[in-house]
Amino acid sequence: MEGQASDVAGDIEGTRRARLEALRQNLAPCGLDGFIVPRADEHQGESVAARAERLAWLTGFTGSAGLAVVLGRRAALFVDGRYTLQVRTEVGTSGDYEFRHLVQDPLADWLIAALPAGGRIGYDPWLHTPNWVDRLKPTLARAKITLVPVTENPVDRLWTDQPPPPLAAVVPHALCYTGRDSADKRATLARDLKRAGIGAVILTLPDSIAWLLNIRGADVPRVPVPLCFAILFDCGRVDLFIDPRKPVPGLDQHLGGEITIRPPAALPAALQALGQERRRVQVDPASAAAWLFDRLAAAGAEIERAADPCVLPKACKTPAELEGARAAHRRDGVALVRFLHWLAMTAPGGNVTELDAVARLYDYRCQGALFRDLSFDTISAAGAHGAVVHYRATPSSNGRLDSGTLYLVDSGGQYLDGTTDVTRTIAIGPPSPEMRDRFTRVLKGHIALATVRFPAGTNGSQLDTLARQPLWEVGLDYDHGTGHGVGSYLGVHEGPQRISKFPSRVALQAGMILSNEPGCYVPGRFGIRIENLQAVRVAAGPVGDGQETLVFETLTLVPIDRALVNSALLTHAEVNWLDRYHRNVYETLGPLLDSEPAAWLEAATQPIGT
Repeated sequence: MEGQASDVAGDIEGTRRARLEALRQNLAPCGLDGFIVPRADEHQGESVAARAERLAWLTGFTGSAGLAVVLGRRAALFVDGRYTLQVRTEVGTSGDYEFRHLVQDPLADWLIAALPAGGRIGYDPWLHTPNWVDRLKPTLARAKITLVPVTENPVDRLWTDQPPPPLAAVVPHALCYTGRDSADKRATLARDLKRAGIGAVILTLPDSIAWLLNIRGADVPRVPVPLCFAILFDCGRVDLFIDPRKPVPGLDQHLGGEITIRPPAALPAALQALGQERRRVQVDPASAAAWLFDRLAAAGAEIERAADPCVLPKACKTPAELEGARAAHRRDGVALVRFLHWLAMTAPGGNVTELDAVARLYDYRCQGALFRDLSFDTISAAGAHGAVVHYRATPSSNGRLDSGTLYLVDSGGQYLDGTTDVTRTIAIGPPSPEMRDRFTRVLKGHIALATVRFPAGTNGSQLDTLARQPLWEVGLDYDHGTGHGVGSYLGVHEGPQRISKFPSRVALQAGMILSNEPGCYVPGRFGIRIENLQAVRVAAGPVGDGQETLVFETLTLVPIDRALVNSALLTHAEVNWLDRYHRNVYETLGPLLDSEPAAWLEAATQPIGT
């Protein structure tokens, strides 16, 4: 068996090396000394269709953020801190690729060191934003290296069995879930465009278009959006560029007469027309493809570089969306409690694997009303696998939940009325003092963020240190953000809001939903993360000098493993928060559960120290 596994691994490595060499052979005929392969599609989304998985096809790396640079004799793979362990496992350490940190090791520095003056490095302008080009191009130019857009991606030429574009159905999303109809959204945005003297805005983010038109799709894994482009005019009219085979019968009635469906092939001509009409056209340089800017500029359009106007209002949920999120979290909490009860009854026998747990949790979620899909592939990580932040269990890596280890499960669901994301770390058998110490410090950071009261105008980077401070006290940290925005039956990762040590200019506003997920990771041994979703709301009570004050409302309803809590490290206020949280979990979910999981939940939510 070991010999067979070794043969398979060797075959995979040989295939990837052949692809790498084939790409190198294609550089010179294109007049290039190198080519950049990002993990991206034409919409710059985190989730991409199988057709756009060029980086995985070339290298074997399956993470959601990264890029490869291929030169004649060198190649590098850049990933962020979530994937520094995963990339070595998936790509291997044969030496085909140098591994670099996407943030700490600037791409420009590597290219300047690797290429001589006069070097030409190619990129696909559909797969990069103008902001990316504008950051890289002048730095390379100072070293006499030219960044060259290509008209045909060489990876696509080599990928002979590349999957076709997706054709999932596009369906209406009901007003009872959105709380606001499309005509109202379009009218509001159109007034803003007209007031600013902008004739049209190009929308490239599928979740923005889905939000604006109250539609949903299934073109990319785990995110219910259709891949499409749109032009919103200052009169409120929209041209929707989408494969005409996607809309379900009757969608045209849902969209109304101001929405015109056009084939994707009509987009270049539409951009040309905007230029010929000398329209002032708004496009987001942080999320739209560089190709669109190049085409508009060539057509003579006046380009207004500004943020996608749908992003901020989409992030501030309507009362209906917030109520839907609460309901979705109640159903999700029931599924998680049933799963944790099963885990408590089964795992001590030593017969549960990571994939067993994935399947069981999925089964429980499927039984919930309005469930449509997972919001991302479940992270089911036993022991040392928990230190791999975005670990994915496979048949070859499938670990067993052994006694004396920690089990980290990060999962979520897509419900018609909301999107969920929750992480729990569970002790399998008695935890060590070190595990309890690290877990409790993560919990202290989680509580600090959950209970903060902050003035309007505060951004997420100003709050991030609250979650890290208990870890910093003993020289620890984690290399990922503390919180990301979450959509409403849309992406589990949503901007513009975030809680991160990296600077953010976006103030947190009432109605936004974010995660709260500090962690601690010990490579080769264990990982710890505690994640709840929370909504920003206006604080009740006096506001002092009259400035609006905001707080977080915790949405997630799942018990936190008391066996991992060292209460001696908690303050009285922190103990009270945990006890109140557990009491709310039990009072909310207990009546919705059968007797055995309800009894388990009652025991799991007892006050600390009892």
